[in-house]
Amino acid sequence: MKRAEVRRDGVVLSCLDGGSGDDVIVLLHGLAGSGQEMVPTAEALLPDHHVIAVDQRGHGHSTRRPQDLSRRAYVEDVVAVVEELAGGGPVTVVGQSMGGHTAMLLAAGHPDLVDRLVMLEAGVGGSDPEDNYPARLGDWFASWPVPFADLRGAAEFLGTTPIARSWLRDLDRRADGLWPRFEPDVMRAAIAAVAESARWDEWQQVKAPTLLVQGQHGTIAAAEVRRMLSLRPDVAHVVIPDAGHDVHLEQRVAFVRALRMFLGR
Repeated sequence: MKRAEVRRDGVVLSCLDGGSGDDVIVLLHGLAGSGQEMVPTAEALLPDHHVIAVDQRGHGHSTRRPQDLSRRAYVEDVVAVVEELAGGGPVTVVGQSMGGHTAMLLAAGHPDLVDRLVMLEAGVGGSDPEDNYPARLGDWFASWPVPFADLRGAAEFLGTTPIARSWLRDLDRRADGLWPRFEPDVMRAAIAAVAESARWDEWQQVKAPTLLVQGQHGTIAAAEVRRMLSLRPDVAHVVIPDAGHDVHLEQRVAFVRALRMFLGR
């Protein structure tokens, strides 16, 4: 896959672009991730599809400190990517966690651009204000002792989980050491916009065929999933065994199998 850039509203969006044909799949990573973590999924879909893995604003190789971190900005970024790199769509959009929330809002607000929607460990957003998980996440990212002197030191801190290995592969090498490809305060603001309100109206506005994928040990509340399925009983639902929140990294083969089955319906 090759790097391509899309520019919108003063922001550079870096994408990994590969394959060819009219069947386009856009992959959206979750908070603090990047398009690089979606490459194993993308490679499993090539060369049968044209696949675009987006570094969302504030992540990866895209603009690190965008001024606008609203949900609208993230959605309009994907609109620009689809228009410039995918011929205006329609596309299949696959999003994990925060990327899945972005994908849902895109499908609701721009039905002409989305012909299939896949939400991986993603829900409608919103949270209990007393939980304050955006602040907790921001504080944790800010606790990283960066710059890391080398990969060994980074691995000692981050661990060996699939998402940790993904972060390790994607560290930014600078003269003073290794840095993550995001800023903690940007991550806090980005996820706070997701947590601000539950988008039940938008969920019900989605007309595209939809696949909801969970990890057996994922983080989306069972009550939320039940309500999502009750409001849209046509939605396909798959639970991947022995997987947590990062299903695409933890059980890639099973996830790709479920994805291919959905695409082939």
